[in-house]
Amino acid sequence: MLTPSLMHHLSIIPDFRQAWKIKHQLSDILFLTVCAVICGAEGWEEIEDFGHAKLDFLRQYGDFADGVPSHDTLARVMALINATQLQKAFADWMKACHEASDGAVVAIDGKTLRGSYCRGKDKAAIHMVSAFSTANNGVVLGQIKTDAKSNEITAIPELLKLLDLYGCLVTIDAMGCQKKIAQTVREKGADYLLAVKENQPKLAAAFEEAFPMSVIANYPGDSYVTVENNRGREESRYHVVSDITKEFQDLSYEWPDLKTVGVVLSFRHEGEDAPTDTVVRYYISSATLTAEQFGKAVRQHWLVENKLHWCLDVAMREDASRIHRGHAAENLGTVECDISR
Repeated sequence: MLTPSLMHHLSIIPDFRQAWKIKHQLSDILFLTVCAVICGAEGWEEIEDFGHAKLDFLRQYGDFADGVPSHDTLARVMALINATQLQKAFADWMKACHEASDGAVVAIDGKTLRGSYCRGKDKAAIHMVSAFSTANNGVVLGQIKTDAKSNEITAIPELLKLLDLYGCLVTIDAMGCQKKIAQTVREKGADYLLAVKENQPKLAAAFEEAFPMSVIANYPGDSYVTVENNRGREESRYHVVSDITKEFQDLSYEWPDLKTVGVVLSFRHEGEDAPTDTVVRYYISSATLTAEQFGKAVRQHWLVENKLHWCLDVAMREDASRIHRGHAAENLGTVECDISR
């Protein structure tokens, strides 16, 4: 069965313009922008140039009866499009094209579009929170804007509501370690794997009591070790997992369906030097995980940084963009994020 095309989903977005003034269809403008960004266009002028060069190709999918819209038209329309509706259109497209398998890791993390600030208009840079499916080549399942990084806590539940996550394992860093977020994940039929830091002092204290270094070093339970060598640097990671122990018994009533607690001990060294930078990280999960499953899920979470955010910054030069008019930065960020993988 064929899934609905990108043009189908773009055509559903309401056109806010007065009908008698419309020369170029909204779906054509959006489709042109998507295709041009895929091919490396970084601004409205470059998107227009791409349209003139590839007009025959574009007409295979859209109307383009009046040719290619000017860069001024592109900038004006993209600044006024409802960003929430565009994000939903892309999320629905991803649902149609990509089905998350049972147990798939979905990493949620935020990124600031540093070039979107405008000092003259006292406009701060926007912050986008994305849900990245780490399976296979990885796809962005959806994203949502926040006014600041600190607002990720309120934005993540809204993003989760847009997604089909049944059977997935949702991983979030320590900022997202919140009871409301954990509850929202469970209501979506998914499991959570949340990093724990000092922002949850009761959990952090329970980990320190249950897993002192002497216990981790001689752990009698399930454990898993990985060693990676990269550019002359070796990093070892030691993972241990446990069911709920007495230290977490009372807390298990506060965190929905809490089943597994895990610890990662990592250290690195270069050449013949002694290991340095020993780091201990704590996690809680509603899933029943082996140490190996836990270790692989924790590592997969970082693909949102290594594959998505790196691609946006280096390949698409997102932070170098100075587009900030209206919703343009958010809308262009949605396009770049959804086609970056």
